[in-house]
Amino acid sequence: MEPVLMVSHLQKYYGSRGSVTRAIDDVNFTVHRGEFVGIMGASGSGKTTLLNCISTIDTATAGEIIIEGANVTRLKSKALARFRREKLGFIFQDCNLLDTLTAFENIALALTILRTPAGEIEGRVRETAALLEISDCLNRYPYQLSGGQRQRVAAARAIITQPALVLADEPTGALDSKAARLLLDRFEVLNKTQDATILMVTHDAFTASYCHRILFLRDGRQFTELVRGRASRKEFFAQIIEVVTLLGGACDDVL
Repeated sequence: MEPVLMVSHLQKYYGSRGSVTRAIDDVNFTVHRGEFVGIMGASGSGKTTLLNCISTIDTATAGEIIIEGANVTRLKSKALARFRREKLGFIFQDCNLLDTLTAFENIALALTILRTPAGEIEGRVRETAALLEISDCLNRYPYQLSGGQRQRVAAARAIITQPALVLADEPTGALDSKAARLLLDRFEVLNKTQDATILMVTHDAFTASYCHRILFLRDGRQFTELVRGRASRKEFFAQIIEVVTLLGGACDDVL
């Protein structure tokens, strides 16, 4: 498989001399095209900081982040903004949809920003909406949608530009169990049918059980890695719980 993301000796420190917090401390890993990778760890382990550095929201103190051959730690602001628009897709816990736009318009906005020909936009929006099972929601505004529907609209917006990497930060954190399952089932479909490469931060073992492999962090450093392989999702869930227990974390969800 072709590498999409390579993280090498990544470090992120906060503070100054005498009072330095090592949020990320020498993290190294690779994500290949078509993988669905999770990042887990207790609160304060550095998982969101790691995602923020990869997404270029935050700047690394040292190390390299290479996405599709581009070293994003060295890009200047204008080139970085363009790279972010063209190569990355984002799904946040709070959806970040524009309240004044319909679901259709929220999804189409990502294509408009990339100056996609107007004649292509409607077909691509409807095709993506069908994949995420939100075709009947396209004419509604965010306030008219359930939490799960809003998050699937956000997922459609993230993947419609066919980014090299989709970054999801606690995407099920604000959803009930039924809505979370629906969203994660759609993630699986996107991963399998669209070859979407997904990197997802989560604290939840049930959510993580949908991943192909999981990188665990503790105190900013890599603790261990789990690979699902041929294990069923239920078996993988049990393995995740074992590691979460070692980390001193907790999980309330069950399969």
